[in-house]
Amino acid sequence: KAFTKKKRATMAGAAKASAVAKKFSKGFSKKGTRIHKKVHFYRGKTVDLPRNPKYSERSTPKKNTLDKYSVIKYPLTTESSMKLIEDSNTLVFIVDIKANKRQIKAAVKELYSIECDKVNTLITPRGLKKSYVKLSKDYDALDVANRFGVI
Repeated sequence: KAFTKKKRATMAGAAKASAVAKKFSKGFSKKGTRIHKKVHFYRGKTVDLPRNPKYSERSTPKKNTLDKYSVIKYPLTTESSMKLIEDSNTLVFIVDIKANKRQIKAAVKELYSIECDKVNTLITPRGLKKSYVKLSKDYDALDVANRFGVI
């Protein structure tokens, strides 16, 4: 009787050992319900690879729409602007709504080859942008206005 008990114990041990060996060779995972110990959920960090596109997003490069010709639309020839030309050495232009003071100053310099001290802008109730370009002491606004046909 003692022999059979021992034999059974070794058989049971061998079966248990082979079951464990089979489990290790196959691989195992600890699946089951996760115990959440926090109230808030935090999304896990994953790999964030940089973009590697096969082609560019734009078919053509973006064109600069505000060049020197489109910044300044036209000079203003009202009575008040004429008074400014004569009295305070200032030219008045209607400019593109998106143009800023630096762009206006550069466009005036390139188009009319004059230096300006300062540029003031305002948006009229009609939705146009008006710019007052104060010329430097070296240039006379009356001469410049005659040159490009305002007066």
